[in-house]
Amino acid sequence: MRHMDFSPLYRSTVGFDRLFAMLDANSQDAPSYPPYNIERTGENSYRITMAVAGFREEDLTLEAKEHVLTVKGERPADADSGEFLHRGIAARAFERRFQLADFVEVRGASLENGLLHIDLAREIPEAMKPRRIEITSGDSARQIESSVN
Repeated sequence: MRHMDFSPLYRSTVGFDRLFAMLDANSQDAPSYPPYNIERTGENSYRITMAVAGFREEDLTLEAKEHVLTVKGERPADADSGEFLHRGIAARAFERRFQLADFVEVRGASLENGLLHIDLAREIPEAMKPRRIEITSGDSARQIESSVN
């Protein structure tokens, strides 16, 4: 019921194939482990918080490559000792991917109290920021043209 059909939009748009493919992929049943939050912490800063109870720093791997942040968790097989009567804390391996927008960079990560915090920031280059352009009168525009010739 959650699947959306984007095929009517394909007929009237050009160059948005990647966007629709991402929407199709995200509308599929995605794994829900481990749970996470994405919050805006400032105008251009964000934080992803993942619940990774039972994982140590050396069990987690973060990699940012080509607008994709990948978080992997893998515990060694011998990490669990003893006989469990009930196992409610998941300790299975996982891989979670986050699509990052243009100019979003990973600033750092920390693990505390079973929560992995990943800080992100959007740094727009000066060349991409909007700038104000002076409007000159017609006389100064003619002076520039005549001095060039």
